[in-house]
Parts: sequence; C-alpha cells; structure tokens
Amino acid sequence: MPTRREFLLSIGAASVSAPFTRGDQPELPKKKLAVVTTLWNYKSHAWHMAERFLHGYPRDGQWHHPPLEVVSAYVDQTRDDDLSRIRATEFGFKVYPSIAEALRHGGDKVAVDAVLVIGEHGNYPLNEFGQKQYPRYEFFQQITDVFRRDGRTAPIFNDKHLSWSFPHAQEMVRISKELNFPFLAGSSLPVTWRMPAIDMPLGAEIDEALVVAIGGIDIYDFHALETLQCMVERRRGGETGVVAVQGLRGEAVWKAMQSGNWANGGWSPELFSSCLSRSHTLRQAPTLSHRYPTDAQIREWVKEPIAYRIEYADGLKATMLLLNGLVEDFTFAAKLRGEAVPLSTMFHLPPVPNVTYSAALMSQAEKMFVTGQAPYPVERTLLTSGLVEAGMQSLVKEQRRLETPHLAVRYAASSQSTFARS
Repeated sequence: MPTRREFLLSIGAASVSAPFTRGDQPELPKKKLAVVTTLWNYKSHAWHMAERFLHGYPRDGQWHHPPLEVVSAYVDQTRDDDLSRIRATEFGFKVYPSIAEALRHGGDKVAVDAVLVIGEHGNYPLNEFGQKQYPRYEFFQQITDVFRRDGRTAPIFNDKHLSWSFPHAQEMVRISKELNFPFLAGSSLPVTWRMPAIDMPLGAEIDEALVVAIGGIDIYDFHALETLQCMVERRRGGETGVVAVQGLRGEAVWKAMQSGNWANGGWSPELFSSCLSRSHTLRQAPTLSHRYPTDAQIREWVKEPIAYRIEYADGLKATMLLLNGLVEDFTFAAKLRGEAVPLSTMFHLPPVPNVTYSAALMSQAEKMFVTGQAPYPVERTLLTSGLVEAGMQSLVKEQRRLETPHLAVRYAASSQSTFARS
C-alpha cells in the first residue's frame, strides 16, 4: 500500500504530464488571422512576430497557445532564405499573391478575424532624408479598401511606426476611426520587462526626461522614442503633443553634452548618469569593470553619436541619445517635480533565439484580436512616427531646431501599465 507521501507525489507527477484541459467546457473555435508582411526570413520581424501565432510563446511561466489560427499570408518580397512557404507547409496555411486574396482566404468576402501587418525588412527605396519607404501605409490602404468593399472590418496590428510619412500615419488613424475597427501599433520596448519593474506614476509632474539607447536612425530611434513616450505620456494633463524637435550628430552632440543643462543646448548630467547607472552593458576599458566612463572615453568609444532634443507643448523637455559603442541597451530617466532622485529604469531585451520581448508585444496584439479593444492608444505611435520624421529631417537640414505644429497629438495614456512583469 503506497504511503501518503508516495500518493501525493504520484498526483503531482500526473498533473505535470497531463495536458491542460477546460474540463467539460468545449474548446472554442480559434479566430482566423491573416499575416501581411514585407519579408519572412530568419530574424525578420515576421519570424519574430507572426510565428508566435503558429507555435505559441512563453507567458507567465507557461507555454501559451493563442486562440488564433494563421490561415493566410501575403509576402511582398521573397529571397532564397524565405521561410513563408516552409511555415505554410508546416502549419497548413496558404500564401496568397495579393493582400485582398489573403484577407478573403479563397472566398469573395473578408474571411479573417484579425490582420497582422509587418512592414519591416526588405528592399525598398530611401527618401531624401534617409527614411526607408516601407509600404506600411500602402498595405493599410489595400486592407481597408477590401474592408470597405466587403462591408466587414477586423482589428489590425501594425508593427513599428505607422509610416515614414506623418500625413500617411495620420490618415491611417483617421481611417481606423472612420471604419470603427481596433487599431494598434508600435515597438516592443514599451511592453518588455523593466529593471526595476516600475512605471511612471500616473499624473506625475515631469520636468525633464532622457533615453540612452543603441542603434541607427530610422530604426532604433523609433524604439528609443517609444521607450520615452510610454513613460512621459503618463504625466499630469496627458499627452498634448510636441512643438519642436532638433536633431544633432557628431561633434554637435559632444558640445551639447558639455553645455551642462537643457537651457544651454544640452541635457541634464544627472539624468545621463542615472541612465548609465541602469545599463547592464556599460562599456569598460580592458581589464576594468564597474567604472563610470570619462567624457574622453565616451567620445573615443562612440563614433557617430545622435541626439534628438524634443520640446513638448506643455513645457516638458526630453532628449533621445543613440550612443553605439557606449551601451547596448535602452535606459530611461526622468526628473519628477519635488523628487530629489530621478526615476530610472532599464528596458530589458532578452537575446535571440527566444527574443521574448516580441512575445510580449504579440501578447498585446493578441489581447486586441480577442477582445476587440486596443490595450493602449495608437496615438502614441502616431506621435513617435512623427518624431522620427522630424528628427531625421532636422539632421539633414543643418541640425536646425524645427517647429512641429503638426505634432499636436493629444491623447490620454491607459491607466493600467502594460509592460511585462512575469
């Protein structure tokens, strides 16, 4: 006869090996998902994101299988290393030659419940400011044209910024409201883990904010700006827009850093120190560790510094710094009125191959696809889309301060924090 301990252990083993079931409740039918992407190869954003809906992803310490089924895809460009056909064979969906056919899934009316748009990677032209003209707007137009013709809409998630053109981005948001379907967009940075796991207190009064990040313009500046915006949008009065942007590069960045404060053309050294103190990747000289870099070392290590100085309509001042060679992560710091110590955190990005920050982003897309409610405002990404455009234009226009009355984007942040915690 088994002892009580043996009996309990046998129950535990059975519970681990048994599949999760809903008891007597019938399995609900999965919603149908169409993927519209520029490219689908290893490490592309389609690999990062669309495949979460094929085989699931880790969430809250379990392997989560979304209640959605990829039934169709449209891939704008294919290369020798294309994965879309391989995944279609493996998971039983069809790659169609047009967006309309993918949405209709072989019929004559919209036959999907959600659309995942990924306009990142691929061979597309650059404009005069160096922005790659990914066809996110054109994809969106084709999708919504089908919605209009067929008299049926579905939620759309748009990866990264809405468009390289701010008027196009505005039009996308306007159409989503006209046709009354849920629309979400943006970066994985706002929803990834934070160390420490803090958010900007809702209704806080912020005097100045700073982000230190990696990467190049037109790609990682967007991620850094979303990092900034997801924090400062929670300030008192909500978001009321941006009135001016100035882009700096090279020697102009070092001159700004030496100026000592915002009023003299730079940023707060205290906020800069707070950001570097949160970094897990702060560079060190050979054989050294845990030392704060000198200005001379920073200048030596960072070959192409970039800064965007941003003036908000309500008086908030913010700076985005891309400092490749000094750090390899994203950190944020802000001076809150009445607080002696800056609020600061690091936005953690786990490495390839698991890349679970993209799983965190697709968790938010899944939430919208299932509930029909966007978990945070698409206006955040409307504003950051415009900030990328303005920053890059300023860099080309002799690094002048540009007035941005068109960036009078108003919205209220979600009261509930949406970054990953477990």
